[in-house]
Amino acid sequence: MARKDTELYDTTIHIRDHCLCLHVQRAARALARRFDDAFRPHGITSGQFSLLNALNRAEPVSMGPVAALLAMDRSTLTANLKPLERDGLVRVEVDPEDRRSRKLSLTDAGRKVLRTTMAIWKREHAAIEKELQLDADALRAGLRAIA
Repeated sequence: MARKDTELYDTTIHIRDHCLCLHVQRAARALARRFDDAFRPHGITSGQFSLLNALNRAEPVSMGPVAALLAMDRSTLTANLKPLERDGLVRVEVDPEDRRSRKLSLTDAGRKVLRTTMAIWKREHAAIEKELQLDADALRAGLRAIA
């Protein structure tokens, strides 16, 4: 192997072993799969669980705050809302104060699914925190600082 190729390969190995972005992406995918499996019997994914939680409010909410909370743009939020709306878990209505805007809320069926899956989330989340070999609060703080 030529010297330049060896340096390139060595850097690749260093990135594989040290890249925070890679390790966070891999962990996020593994966590999502774990929660997807747990939520599957209830017809939702981990991402949909997060969205249902974001809509669990006393009053309907505009898309902006929900998109910001979930760190997604409005078009992605709209795409993620469609299956939940189709399944009767979420209501998307025209904002009476601004007809260009939409107000989002959970339906009774959405609250029921959320209530059921919250118990599953609590169980899975507690197990994951137990499996972590570090301070989960410090991890959350670090991730919030990056976000």
